[in-house]
Amino acid sequence: MTPTIIVLLSGLATLLVGVGLLGTLLGVRASVEAFSSIETGMIMAGYYVGYILGTLFVPRILRNVGHIRTFAALAAVIAAVSLGFGMLVHPLSWLVLRILNGLAVVGVYMVVESWISEQSAGPSRGRVFSIYMMSTLVALGGGQFLLLVGDVSGLLPFALATILITLGVIPIAITRINEPQIQPAAAFGLRALFRVSPLGAVGAFAAGVVNGAFWGMTAVFGHAIELDKLQIALLMSTTILGGALLQWPIGHLSDRHDRRKVLIGVSLATGGLAAAVAYIVLRDLPGLIVSAGIYGGLMFSLYGLCVAHTNDHLPQGQVLEATRGMLLTYGIGALTGPLLGGVAMQLVGPVGLPAVSSGTAIALALYGLYRMTRRLPPPIEDQSEYVPMVRTSPIALELYPEAEAADDATDGPGEPDNDKVPR
Repeated sequence: MTPTIIVLLSGLATLLVGVGLLGTLLGVRASVEAFSSIETGMIMAGYYVGYILGTLFVPRILRNVGHIRTFAALAAVIAAVSLGFGMLVHPLSWLVLRILNGLAVVGVYMVVESWISEQSAGPSRGRVFSIYMMSTLVALGGGQFLLLVGDVSGLLPFALATILITLGVIPIAITRINEPQIQPAAAFGLRALFRVSPLGAVGAFAAGVVNGAFWGMTAVFGHAIELDKLQIALLMSTTILGGALLQWPIGHLSDRHDRRKVLIGVSLATGGLAAAVAYIVLRDLPGLIVSAGIYGGLMFSLYGLCVAHTNDHLPQGQVLEATRGMLLTYGIGALTGPLLGGVAMQLVGPVGLPAVSSGTAIALALYGLYRMTRRLPPPIEDQSEYVPMVRTSPIALELYPEAEAADDATDGPGEPDNDKVPR
């Protein structure tokens, strides 16, 4: 990796520590303020509304005013919104702020990711992509323990999140680099995506539901079962770090066997562990944190498995566009997850959250079994390589290992290789 990439990753990691703290802090504070589970679910889903809007509109802003101005404006929005949460404590205010938060965060992702992509070429792309994804999870997991700093009912934790977000801006803002160019993405409709890989498309949505429910409502779940701040931080961080650790062996397994069988097995295990969490809570048994760590490793693997499975059935030149479609499908599922989790918790109590995750994962496994009766698997040697993937922006997909080959495949006769000319 180049020094520039290290600086960019360091700055983004610092920013994401603050973002990770803020997400969990909102769930705990919402419970303290006695927001209903449905209200909290709507607030948390607002992030993904902003996320989807950001993926649509931020590239236009980037092309119009450039990376530097866009980054400065969005970083200012994130900082202002972070303090606004602590100053305007009301469900409607939080919903608006959460949408703005999602839009601005995905915009910052886009700026940083396009810079990282500019600094990566050839075989290093896949390695940089994996390091980027893992560092994202580690930063988000580390931010959970800052929940212990100060009273969640006060302004201090929100101010701390704002400080971290602001500090994360500094390395990125002072990095000297020519501004990358973002080209309009070729369209790959969701209907076409479903025709190419029904299991991949449905799986991306289901993975979004499960992941969105986790990110949005786990802190609320922890507060509802009377965990203290340290226990909530452990619950969140163990799940996140479990995802960072277990994706590698799961991916290695999927590269050497029928990927559908691995996806079905991981889905069943995810659903089973979520059901076990519900049972642990109902019976007041030990083992919640350990179960959460294993659950995280399985849950965070679902999306990467679905992307890899879809790529197994794609012509090389369509990989990048289809993966963008998968990311949008995931975002729609992630928007749905907190809403379903909030409604379930309102109806049946805290166990409603793991019940939603369990039902979604098991339904995905059953659909996978059905799809196995409809299509033969590709030869193992023709399968694409599994790459860990978490929530990010479409720009990061330029780093995806298949992207460079996909770009070369779409170059017309006599056209220069875009990866070998200055951008």
